[in-house]
Amino acid sequence: MSKNGVDQGKRRFLLAASSIAGGVAVVATATPFVLSMLPSAKALAAGAPVEVDISKIEPGSYVTVAWRGKPVWVTYRTQAMLDQLPKNDPNLRDPDSNESEQPSSCKNVYRSIKPQYLVHVNICTHLGCAPLLRKQVGDPTLGASWPGGFFCPCHGSRYDMSVRVFKDVPAPLNMVIPPYAYKTDTRVIIGQDKASS
Repeated sequence: MSKNGVDQGKRRFLLAASSIAGGVAVVATATPFVLSMLPSAKALAAGAPVEVDISKIEPGSYVTVAWRGKPVWVTYRTQAMLDQLPKNDPNLRDPDSNESEQPSSCKNVYRSIKPQYLVHVNICTHLGCAPLLRKQVGDPTLGASWPGGFFCPCHGSRYDMSVRVFKDVPAPLNMVIPPYAYKTDTRVIIGQDKASS
Protein backbone atom coordinates (compact mmCIF):
# COMPACT_ATOMS: atom_id res chain seq x y z
CA MET A 1 0.00 0.00 0.00
CA SER A 2 1.08 3.52 -0.74
CA LYS A 3 1.06 6.43 1.75
CA ASN A 4 -2.42 7.61 0.65
CA GLY A 5 -3.95 4.13 1.22
CA VAL A 6 -4.00 2.88 -2.40
CA ASP A 7 -2.98 -0.73 -3.00
CA GLN A 8 -0.73 -0.45 -6.12
CA GLY A 9 -0.61 -4.23 -6.72
CA LYS A 10 -4.39 -4.46 -6.73
CA ARG A 11 -4.58 -1.40 -8.98
CA ARG A 12 -2.19 -2.98 -11.56
CA PHE A 13 -4.14 -6.25 -11.44
CA LEU A 14 -7.48 -4.51 -12.06
CA LEU A 15 -5.99 -2.41 -14.90
CA ALA A 16 -4.54 -5.53 -16.60
CA ALA A 17 -7.77 -7.53 -16.13
CA SER A 18 -9.96 -4.76 -17.57
CA SER A 19 -7.55 -4.29 -20.51
CA ILE A 20 -7.70 -8.02 -21.32
CA ALA A 21 -11.50 -8.07 -21.00
CA GLY A 22 -11.75 -5.02 -23.30
CA GLY A 23 -9.45 -6.65 -25.87
CA VAL A 24 -11.51 -9.84 -25.85
CA ALA A 25 -14.70 -7.81 -26.33
CA VAL A 26 -13.21 -5.92 -29.31
CA VAL A 27 -12.06 -9.17 -30.97
CA ALA A 28 -15.44 -10.83 -30.34
CA THR A 29 -17.28 -7.84 -31.82
CA ALA A 30 -14.97 -7.42 -34.84
CA THR A 31 -14.72 -11.11 -35.82
CA PRO A 32 -18.18 -11.42 -37.47
CA PHE A 33 -17.64 -8.13 -39.28
CA VAL A 34 -14.24 -9.20 -40.65
CA LEU A 35 -15.54 -12.67 -41.60
CA SER A 36 -18.44 -11.08 -43.53
CA MET A 37 -15.88 -9.38 -45.78
CA LEU A 38 -14.32 -12.68 -46.84
CA PRO A 39 -15.71 -14.35 -49.98
CA SER A 40 -18.33 -17.04 -49.43
CA ALA A 41 -17.77 -20.67 -50.38
CA LYS A 42 -20.05 -20.11 -53.37
CA ALA A 43 -18.00 -17.10 -54.50
CA LEU A 44 -14.76 -19.02 -54.08
CA ALA A 45 -16.15 -21.91 -56.12
CA ALA A 46 -17.27 -19.51 -58.87
CA GLY A 47 -13.70 -18.24 -59.23
CA ALA A 48 -12.03 -21.59 -58.75
CA PRO A 49 -10.10 -23.23 -61.58
CA VAL A 50 -12.10 -25.57 -63.81
CA GLU A 51 -10.66 -28.82 -65.16
CA VAL A 52 -11.72 -29.87 -68.68
CA ASP A 53 -11.26 -33.25 -70.38
CA ILE A 54 -10.38 -32.49 -74.02
CA SER A 55 -9.78 -36.10 -75.09
CA LYS A 56 -13.20 -36.49 -76.72
CA ILE A 57 -13.31 -33.23 -78.70
CA GLU A 58 -13.39 -33.98 -82.43
CA PRO A 59 -11.33 -31.80 -84.82
CA GLY A 60 -13.42 -28.76 -85.75
CA SER A 61 -15.60 -29.08 -82.62
CA TYR A 62 -15.59 -27.52 -79.16
CA VAL A 63 -16.75 -27.93 -75.58
CA THR A 64 -18.12 -25.17 -73.36
CA VAL A 65 -17.52 -24.81 -69.63
CA ALA A 66 -18.41 -22.09 -67.14
CA TRP A 67 -15.57 -20.28 -65.41
CA ARG A 68 -16.25 -17.26 -63.18
CA GLY A 69 -19.76 -17.14 -64.62
CA LYS A 70 -18.49 -16.83 -68.20
CA PRO A 71 -18.66 -19.31 -71.09
CA VAL A 72 -15.21 -20.64 -71.94
CA TRP A 73 -14.81 -22.60 -75.14
CA VAL A 74 -12.10 -25.14 -75.88
CA THR A 75 -12.00 -25.59 -79.66
CA TYR A 76 -10.02 -28.30 -81.44
CA ARG A 77 -8.77 -26.56 -84.60
CA THR A 78 -7.95 -28.52 -87.74
CA GLN A 79 -4.71 -28.07 -89.65
CA ALA A 80 -6.58 -26.13 -92.37
CA MET A 81 -7.87 -23.71 -89.69
CA LEU A 82 -4.34 -23.22 -88.37
CA ASP A 83 -2.90 -22.70 -91.86
CA GLN A 84 -5.40 -19.88 -92.51
CA LEU A 85 -4.45 -17.82 -89.43
CA PRO A 86 -1.35 -15.98 -90.77
CA LYS A 87 -3.27 -15.10 -93.97
CA ASN A 88 -5.80 -13.16 -91.88
CA ASP A 89 -3.26 -10.68 -90.43
CA PRO A 90 -3.77 -7.83 -92.98
CA ASN A 91 -7.52 -7.81 -92.25
CA LEU A 92 -7.28 -7.83 -88.44
CA ARG A 93 -7.49 -4.88 -86.06
CA ASP A 94 -4.85 -6.26 -83.64
CA PRO A 95 -3.15 -9.25 -85.34
CA ASP A 96 -0.34 -9.50 -82.74
CA SER A 97 -2.79 -9.22 -79.81
CA ASN A 98 -0.90 -6.33 -78.26
CA GLU A 99 -4.07 -4.74 -76.88
CA SER A 100 -5.85 -7.91 -75.82
CA GLU A 101 -6.03 -9.90 -72.59
CA GLN A 102 -4.12 -13.17 -72.72
CA PRO A 103 -1.44 -15.06 -70.80
CA SER A 104 2.12 -14.54 -72.00
CA SER A 105 2.28 -18.24 -72.92
CA CYS A 106 -0.36 -17.52 -75.59
CA LYS A 107 1.39 -14.57 -77.26
CA ASN A 108 1.53 -16.10 -80.74
CA VAL A 109 -0.59 -16.32 -83.90
CA TYR A 110 -2.54 -19.24 -82.40
CA ARG A 111 -3.17 -17.41 -79.10
CA SER A 112 -2.75 -20.77 -77.39
CA ILE A 113 -0.23 -23.01 -75.67
CA LYS A 114 -0.83 -25.89 -78.08
CA PRO A 115 -1.73 -24.70 -81.59
CA GLN A 116 -4.62 -27.11 -82.16
CA TYR A 117 -6.52 -26.16 -78.95
CA LEU A 118 -8.00 -22.67 -78.60
CA VAL A 119 -9.20 -21.75 -75.09
CA HIS A 120 -11.13 -18.48 -74.95
CA VAL A 121 -13.89 -16.62 -73.14
CA ASN A 122 -16.68 -16.64 -75.74
CA ILE A 123 -17.95 -13.12 -75.13
CA CYS A 124 -17.90 -10.45 -77.83
CA THR A 125 -15.80 -7.47 -76.78
CA HIS A 126 -18.38 -5.06 -78.19
CA LEU A 127 -21.43 -5.47 -75.93
CA GLY A 128 -21.00 -8.93 -74.43
CA CYS A 129 -23.04 -11.11 -76.79
CA ALA A 130 -22.09 -14.75 -77.47
CA PRO A 131 -20.43 -15.21 -80.88
CA LEU A 132 -21.18 -18.31 -82.95
CA LEU A 133 -18.60 -20.63 -84.47
CA ARG A 134 -18.84 -20.27 -88.25
CA LYS A 135 -15.93 -22.48 -89.31
CA GLN A 136 -16.91 -23.02 -92.94
CA VAL A 137 -14.62 -21.06 -95.27
CA GLY A 138 -16.75 -18.99 -97.67
CA ASP A 139 -19.89 -19.44 -95.55
CA PRO A 140 -22.71 -18.27 -97.85
CA THR A 141 -24.29 -16.10 -95.13
CA LEU A 142 -20.98 -14.31 -94.42
CA GLY A 143 -19.59 -14.00 -97.95
CA ALA A 144 -17.13 -15.77 -100.19
CA SER A 145 -14.15 -14.09 -98.50
CA TRP A 146 -15.07 -15.46 -95.05
CA PRO A 147 -11.98 -17.38 -93.78
CA GLY A 148 -13.81 -19.21 -90.98
CA GLY A 149 -14.03 -18.07 -87.39
CA PHE A 150 -16.53 -16.56 -84.98
CA PHE A 151 -19.47 -14.31 -85.86
CA CYS A 152 -21.42 -12.21 -83.36
CA PRO A 153 -25.08 -12.16 -84.38
CA CYS A 154 -25.91 -9.11 -82.24
CA HIS A 155 -24.02 -6.43 -84.20
CA GLY A 156 -21.96 -8.31 -86.79
CA SER A 157 -18.51 -8.42 -85.21
CA ARG A 158 -16.23 -11.04 -86.73
CA TYR A 159 -13.25 -12.91 -85.31
CA ASP A 160 -10.85 -15.40 -86.89
CA MET A 161 -10.10 -18.88 -85.51
CA SER A 162 -7.72 -17.31 -82.94
CA VAL A 163 -10.57 -15.00 -81.83
CA ARG A 164 -8.72 -11.98 -83.22
CA VAL A 165 -11.15 -9.27 -84.31
CA PHE A 166 -11.39 -8.16 -87.94
CA LYS A 167 -11.20 -4.48 -88.94
CA ASP A 168 -14.32 -2.39 -89.54
CA VAL A 169 -16.59 -4.19 -87.07
CA PRO A 170 -18.05 -2.85 -83.80
CA ALA A 171 -15.88 -4.99 -81.47
CA PRO A 172 -12.79 -3.08 -80.32
CA LEU A 173 -10.61 -5.95 -79.06
CA ASN A 174 -9.81 -9.59 -79.58
CA MET A 175 -11.72 -11.98 -77.34
CA VAL A 176 -10.14 -12.80 -73.97
CA ILE A 177 -7.84 -15.79 -73.50
CA PRO A 178 -8.12 -16.81 -69.83
CA PRO A 179 -5.19 -18.12 -67.81
CA TYR A 180 -4.93 -21.88 -68.31
CA ALA A 181 -2.48 -24.76 -68.19
CA TYR A 182 -2.28 -28.39 -69.21
CA LYS A 183 -2.50 -30.82 -66.30
CA THR A 184 -1.94 -33.71 -68.74
CA ASP A 185 -2.10 -34.04 -72.52
CA THR A 186 -5.87 -34.48 -72.28
CA ARG A 187 -6.79 -32.27 -69.30
CA VAL A 188 -6.79 -28.47 -69.23
CA ILE A 189 -7.13 -26.38 -66.08
CA ILE A 190 -8.84 -23.06 -66.82
CA GLY A 191 -8.14 -20.28 -64.34
CA GLN A 192 -4.65 -21.41 -63.42
CA ASP A 193 -1.42 -20.28 -65.11
CA LYS A 194 0.64 -23.33 -64.25
CA ALA A 195 -0.37 -26.95 -63.89
CA SER A 196 -0.54 -28.18 -60.31
CA SER A 197 1.93 -30.84 -59.37
